[in-house]
Amino acid sequence: MADTFRITLGQLNPTVGDIAGNAAKARDAWEAGRDAGADLVALPEMFIAGYNAQDLVMKAVFHATAMEAVEALAIECADGPALAIGCPWAEGAELFNAYLICKGGKIASRVLKHHLPNETVFDEVRIFDAGPLGGPYSVGNTRVGSPICEDAWHPDVAETLEETGAEFLLVPNGSPYYRGKFDTRINHMVARVVETGLPLIYLNMVGGQDDQVFDGGSFALNPGGQLAVQLPIFDEMVAHVDLERGPEGWRVVDGEKAQHPDPWEQDYRVMVTSLRDYCAKTGFKQVLLGMSGGVDSALVATIAADALGPDNVRCVMLPSEYTSPHSLEDAETCAKALGCRYDYVPISETRAAVTSTLAPLFEGFDADLTEENIQSRIRGLLLMALSNKFGEMLLTTGNKSEVAVGYATIYGDMAGGYNPIKDLYKTRVFETCRWRNANHRDWMMGNEGEVIPQRIITKPPSAELREDQKDSDSLPDYPDLDAMLEILVDRNGSIADCVAAGFEGDVARKIERLIYLSEYKRFQSAPGARLTKGAFWLDRRYPIVNAWREPT
Repeated sequence: MADTFRITLGQLNPTVGDIAGNAAKARDAWEAGRDAGADLVALPEMFIAGYNAQDLVMKAVFHATAMEAVEALAIECADGPALAIGCPWAEGAELFNAYLICKGGKIASRVLKHHLPNETVFDEVRIFDAGPLGGPYSVGNTRVGSPICEDAWHPDVAETLEETGAEFLLVPNGSPYYRGKFDTRINHMVARVVETGLPLIYLNMVGGQDDQVFDGGSFALNPGGQLAVQLPIFDEMVAHVDLERGPEGWRVVDGEKAQHPDPWEQDYRVMVTSLRDYCAKTGFKQVLLGMSGGVDSALVATIAADALGPDNVRCVMLPSEYTSPHSLEDAETCAKALGCRYDYVPISETRAAVTSTLAPLFEGFDADLTEENIQSRIRGLLLMALSNKFGEMLLTTGNKSEVAVGYATIYGDMAGGYNPIKDLYKTRVFETCRWRNANHRDWMMGNEGEVIPQRIITKPPSAELREDQKDSDSLPDYPDLDAMLEILVDRNGSIADCVAAGFEGDVARKIERLIYLSEYKRFQSAPGARLTKGAFWLDRRYPIVNAWREPT
């Protein structure tokens, strides 16, 4: 029996629905493994279809095409290492999340996912049928067990594989990022290793898909939970992992142990990656945004410059009579520091025309929020006109605090195709700006240095829709607001929990009311990068019509 075993890991970035493109990536990884003398080339969960493909997988012609693509790959990859790849698999009336092992020109083995996640962004119980607890598959004279993603978060699948002769575990994943997710993964995988006594190789994909970013970070553990290999996070790569067989069985040979950056850098990388891949996979090459002179639009412009390059970002200042001189100066200074195009499009004449048009109908009514929202909607109209004319996707710039309580104008500043900071609370916006000014990485396409002027970060936030307006006129100070939102949204807590944390009950009740009232806005809002398990998209699904309020 061979005393060594080489696995080539494809920590790669598939595109949902691009079956031919994903197959080409798989073939390239297989060729790299063949040239490196691999015994097995492994791709992540559902790789041929892309992940998370949601209801698309249930379309018969789609999953049939995916299956045919893997059958064709098996033929193309007949002369060399085995190929393991994730694919939807139909048997009769049932549809499975499968891991297919190709050898000798055919699909030689199938692993069918047993535990189907049905929480946060996952609806697999709705889409797939659960496979049975199964045994390992053979590659040469070695028996490999492959719990598919969620299957490795439960003890029974791995224990069954160990009991039926698996010699090590290879876990293919489509596991998206949220803050702190990597530690959770490691803890679960260490538990599987301790329970089974088997080495474990965890393979994750990378890249953005809608709101989710898959962060890679593939790793290998030896019995006892000792880390043997750790790949970088977010980077697409093909890596070779070696195992050696000794008296006690297989052990992973020590290899690369990449250091992971801190949570601030990881969050920023997710926002950049999500926008970059959203544009690349939908065909947009350029973006634009309304540049207000405030901190949110400055950060979105910076993320866009880092994702696409400054030449592909248009910043548009659309001032009214309420726009301060500081905002005009700060917006232009930031755009120039970033190296982005800067356009100046005043809205006063358009606003006067709209006001005149509505005057007969509004006669006898005092000016109120209506007139403020008209300004925002004029800006949305003009920005969408630029988007249509030049083929640039409009970015929205509302942070999570504003999105939570509806402090944004639907069909106004909420208009657009993507929101990179949708899951970033205002207090974290400030800190992220400071972090980016102080840090630059090779994966950033924007300029180095202080690209966001300090005054943008330090001045009191304001929508500037009326004279001397401040956000604090309508909302609690952001540190307090964000702390309550974290309780009510991220932790799904109660007003009583807010009171226990030191906040006034009436204030917490007002915030709860604003959250519920704003559901209809969020339902129509652009997707954005997911940073937490409490993101406003698939993680948190509330009814729009909702009379529930916590009892007093």
